[in-house]
Amino acid sequence: MGASAAYTVRTVSRRMVRPTYGASAMPMPSEEDIQLTPWDLYCLSIKYIQKGILLPRPPAGGEANLVDTLASSFSRALGRYYHFAGRLAVEEHGDGTVTIPLRPTGEGAELVHAVAPGVAVADIVGSVVQDFLPLNGVCNADAAIDSSLPVLCAQVTELDDGLFIGMSMNHTVGDGAGFWDFLNAWSAINRGDEEHIMRAPAPVHRRWFVDTSPVPIPVPFSTLQNAVRRLEAPPVRLAHGFFTFSAASVKKLKARANDEMLKAREAATISSLQALVAHLWRAVSRARDLPPGQATSCNLLTGCRGRMRVIPAGYVGNAITLSMTPSCTVGETLDKGLGWTAWQLNRAVGSFDEVKVREWLDRWAREPCFSSPASSSRSRCALLITSSPRFDVYGNDFGWGKPVGLCSGPADKTDGKVSVFEGPEREGSMSLEVSLLPQAMERLVADKEFMEAVAIPRP
Repeated sequence: MGASAAYTVRTVSRRMVRPTYGASAMPMPSEEDIQLTPWDLYCLSIKYIQKGILLPRPPAGGEANLVDTLASSFSRALGRYYHFAGRLAVEEHGDGTVTIPLRPTGEGAELVHAVAPGVAVADIVGSVVQDFLPLNGVCNADAAIDSSLPVLCAQVTELDDGLFIGMSMNHTVGDGAGFWDFLNAWSAINRGDEEHIMRAPAPVHRRWFVDTSPVPIPVPFSTLQNAVRRLEAPPVRLAHGFFTFSAASVKKLKARANDEMLKAREAATISSLQALVAHLWRAVSRARDLPPGQATSCNLLTGCRGRMRVIPAGYVGNAITLSMTPSCTVGETLDKGLGWTAWQLNRAVGSFDEVKVREWLDRWAREPCFSSPASSSRSRCALLITSSPRFDVYGNDFGWGKPVGLCSGPADKTDGKVSVFEGPEREGSMSLEVSLLPQAMERLVADKEFMEAVAIPRP
C-alpha cells in the first residue's frame, strides 16, 4: 500500500525563498499581523497538509537550471500569497492565555531539491509517500513554538523518468483550497501563463470573524499543550489504497443512484460525488465486516466558500465545516441500496446551516478546543471525506507537460479517512485515497462490486 520506505531520497540543496513583488504578484503587503480565526486555530493540534504531483521529465536541455527557475517562480507566487512567507508567533499575556498571530515577515518559504535514484513515476504514483515531502511529523503548533519553521515548504525530487513536486503547508494558515490555489499560481507563473493569474480571484488574506468574537482570540496555554500531547498516541498500522474512477463510471453510479431515488419517490437529486462516496461507504462497511445493526456514518468536510456570502472566493484562510449524515445502520446502507445511501450524504450536505456555523465560531472563541486526528473518523464504523474533486490538480503544468499522477504524505492518516481528488482525465473522473486497517483494505480490493467501477486501482 504505497510507501516510500524502500526508496533512497537524497537531499541536494535547501534554500529559503523570499517573496518577489511584481507584475503577477500583489502589492507590497502590510506588516500588520494576520489574526487567526477559530477555523484556523482549531488545526493547531494536527499536522501539515502534504500533497504533491508527479510530472513528466522536462525536455532535454531544460534541466540545467530547472531548480533555479522553479525557485524564481516560487518566489513570485509567494509575492501573491505573501502570508505563506510569514511566521506563526506566540504572544503570552500573563493570565495563562496566549494569542497566536501569523506575521507577514517575508522570511520566506523553504524549497528543497532532492534526487531519488532508481525511482520511477510508476513506483510511487497514487502512493502515500514520506521522503518525497518535507516537514514530516511536524505539528502545526510547532511552527508557533519554533519561529525558524516555515509555514510552507516545497520539495522538488528528480526521479528517473519524471519529477515530483510536493508541498507541506501549515493547516492553520490555509485549507485545501488555499493549498491548491498556491500550487496553481506557482505552475502558471513558471509556464508564463499570466492570463491564468489575472483570471484567478485575488487572494484575500484578512480573516473574517463573527461579530461576537474577540480579535485576537486568547487560547488557554494548558488547553493548547493538552491538544498537542494527544498527537503522542501510538500510531495505528494502516493500509492505503488509491482508486480512480473514469467519468463514465461515475456517471453510471450517479444514474443508478438517481434511478433508485425515483423508484423510491424521493425528490432529492444525487450528485456525482454523493453517488461515488455512497458506493465506497457501502463497500467499506462490507470490508470491515460490520454487523447489520451497527450504527455507521459518513461525514464530509464541507467548504464554506460559496455557501456564506461573507467568505469571498479568494479567501485564503480555513473555511470548512463538518457535515454529518443522519443516524443509520450498516444494514440500512447495504439493504436499501446505493440511492438511499447517497441520499444520506445528500441530506448531510443539504443540512448546511450558516447560523449553526456562526454559533460554532462564537462558542469556540469562548471555549477553545482542537482537532484530534485519532478521532477524526469518530470510530471504526465511520468514514471522513476530505479534500474536493473541484481542486485543480491536473492543470498544474509547469511548462513541459501536465501532471501524470499525485501522491500524499502520511500526516494525519486515520482509519476511515478518504481524500477525494479530480481524476487524471478530468471532465468528471475522480480518484479516492482511502486509509483502512490492513484486513479491511484486503477485503475492499477483493470486493467485486466495488472494484467493477474502478478504472485504475492502486492497492
